[in-house]
Amino acid sequence: MSIPLIARLRTRLYGVKSDLLRQYYNRVWGTHIERGVRLSLTAKLDKTNPQGIYIGEYTIVTFRTSILTHDFVNRKHLDVHIGSHCFIGCGTIIMPGVRIGNHCIIGAGTVVKDDIPDNSVVVGVPGRIIESGIETIEWGMRPIRPDETGYVQP
Repeated sequence: MSIPLIARLRTRLYGVKSDLLRQYYNRVWGTHIERGVRLSLTAKLDKTNPQGIYIGEYTIVTFRTSILTHDFVNRKHLDVHIGSHCFIGCGTIIMPGVRIGNHCIIGAGTVVKDDIPDNSVVVGVPGRIIESGIETIEWGMRPIRPDETGYVQP
């Protein structure tokens, strides 16, 4: 089954838009966002300390996500590191000073206040690890593998 032309065009334009947005953040604000990162237009990256934002390649930051790099009350600027091949769900809040490992999935609405090890799934308020040792490919998608019968699970 082939993918309709309009869907292929939309996907291509989304990639171009994300790359332009990445270049804007890196050049104008001084962030450290690697190639292949997809950023939603409504994702909020902290402009108080934009040089403290590090996002690894092929990670997706979905809509209404907030990445904070400063603690106003304690007068601190803390870097945030997000690994490669991660999925950051909508409405997630990532607190200052957090490190998220490679190949992680952060569920929608999660508040991440502690470091997350590689290959983890995190959900909740505050974020808790519910699964470890997972595999992801680009943008935090799980690979499709055939089961024993040869049927490919979606």
